[in-house]
Amino acid sequence: MRAQPASAPADASTATAAPTQAGNAPAARQPQHFGRSAEQSPAESAGLWSYFWRGLTENYFNFAGRARRKEYWGYCLFWTVALIVVIGIGLFIDHAMGNLDELPAVTVGLCGLFLLATALPWFGLNVRRLHDIGLTGWLFLLILVPTFGSLIILVFALIPTQPRENQWGPVPEGIKTA
Repeated sequence: MRAQPASAPADASTATAAPTQAGNAPAARQPQHFGRSAEQSPAESAGLWSYFWRGLTENYFNFAGRARRKEYWGYCLFWTVALIVVIGIGLFIDHAMGNLDELPAVTVGLCGLFLLATALPWFGLNVRRLHDIGLTGWLFLLILVPTFGSLIILVFALIPTQPRENQWGPVPEGIKTA
């Protein structure tokens, strides 16, 4: 019996990529994870930080389209973390300058600048979130109603994404369609 070269397969059953039709490679089997493809699109595999960063860069003045719950709460999480960091930096500077006995001017100024810089992305995110649940973005004006307006917006933020296309755009990536 003659030994075959190491690079050639012994028979066709051990070949790894035999074409199924004229020149087409066989479709590779995709690993599954709880009924969903383990291969994720860039938007789906994006972390929560990327939602915050995109909100401040690409979606700074975006009131069109849809924003899923994950995008909304990811933005809120890192907005809160960033606000805490800004307050900490301001307090550190005010403490070093000896301003903590009076009005901590640096802290107030930094917080004011941060709130002004992030107000438009936050408004746009809320409008897109309302679009995602099938409501008009004008309902965001309910935030102007003392106490109850904020609670209503919170309830809207907790409602799941509509799993179908609506008048504001297609279903966001990563949402199972019905």
